[in-house]
Amino acid sequence: MSYRILIVDDDRDIAGLIEIYLRNDGYDTVKAHDGEEALRKLEEEAPIHLVVLDIMMPKLDGLAVCRRIREDRALPILMLSAKAEDTDKVLGLLTGADDYMVKPFNPLELSARVKSLLRRAYRLSAEASAPDDAIRIGPLRIDKRTFRADVDGKPLHLTTTEFGILHLLASYRGQVFSAEDIFQQVWKEKYFDSNNTVMVHISHLRDKLEQETGDKMIVTVWGVGYKIDA
Repeated sequence: MSYRILIVDDDRDIAGLIEIYLRNDGYDTVKAHDGEEALRKLEEEAPIHLVVLDIMMPKLDGLAVCRRIREDRALPILMLSAKAEDTDKVLGLLTGADDYMVKPFNPLELSARVKSLLRRAYRLSAEASAPDDAIRIGPLRIDKRTFRADVDGKPLHLTTTEFGILHLLASYRGQVFSAEDIFQQVWKEKYFDSNNTVMVHISHLRDKLEQETGDKMIVTVWGVGYKIDA
């Protein structure tokens, strides 16, 4: 499968550098240099399989673009920012990004992150055709075959990462997974200082579940990790 990646950055030199590395990896690329152009290209150049999205941009910033994408799309989003503070990273992830990198970044690491996000997103989609019974927890239904979770038939709008975490915890109800366990199982990578990343995705997923079910389904076992009770 040939993946098409939308690169969104108002710095044309950075966008061009990212394009060189991603094209060298065999991906098709599309560029945009402000938020409004990004949303337009998302429609005009479909299908887009992943977005590399800068935060600080004219017209619409990256956070606003991310929110608009998340209204009806679950494609992976890798967010870029010149700000290194944890609060900015958390805000980006809570807005719906799947991963976050701080400028200046190593282009080889960005390529690796893109590859990981695509593998994770479309491995799960490819597995959708494999026979696998849906998991039911009260009104919640999680179907790996269709890459869909719903509550009483109402779809839960989850990112790829959130679905992966939910499916993992629901598949092993009662078992506690540490942040490291979750990262290695869902991201399919070695754990590298990602405790905060996992925590933010768990928080976002927990909020969505509680809003639709009224229950705090994901339990925090302090000092150990996370679980969904058996």
